[in-house]
Amino acid sequence: MNPIALLLLAFAMSTDAFAAAIGKGASLKKPSFSEALRMGVIFGSIEAITPVIGWLIGKSASSYVETWAHWIAFFLLVVLGLYMIYEGMKPVSEEVEKPSSHSFLKVSLTAIGTSIDAMAVGVGLAFINVNILIAAALIGLATTFMVTLGVMLGRTIGSVLGHRAEVFGGLTLIAVGVWILLGHL
Repeated sequence: MNPIALLLLAFAMSTDAFAAAIGKGASLKKPSFSEALRMGVIFGSIEAITPVIGWLIGKSASSYVETWAHWIAFFLLVVLGLYMIYEGMKPVSEEVEKPSSHSFLKVSLTAIGTSIDAMAVGVGLAFINVNILIAAALIGLATTFMVTLGVMLGRTIGSVLGHRAEVFGGLTLIAVGVWILLGHL
């Protein structure tokens, strides 16, 4: 696989994480660049690890991962999206404010949900001549960049949507999950 194809693959793998990051940024109270970068690094790290896992599995059991990866991603993203919608629909009290950051666990679960497809790509990469470490690093870097950008864009969207930004974020995660599922059916 040539370097340009690898770079295009890396950015293609980061698009669903970018969409989820916009929702995450919208649900926060004016996220700072450092918070956006923290989320970008979490997403990027997970997105870099999953193709390596897929590559390793691809060497032994590719049909299992390819069969179930999109269902796992769909389930995780829908559950997280429904939770965000639930949180966004709660009555607003005067004292409740948007959080300034999301927990590591919440960000990691969302990142895992959006990176399941990268695991399936890793399975495919196991059957072609590609350096998986370079491919994984490029995917991780592209995702870090795109998620950081997405959170900062979500900040603008959040100021427009107000408290309902959490609902927007949840709907975005569900849409990404459905998109992944439909892309594999």
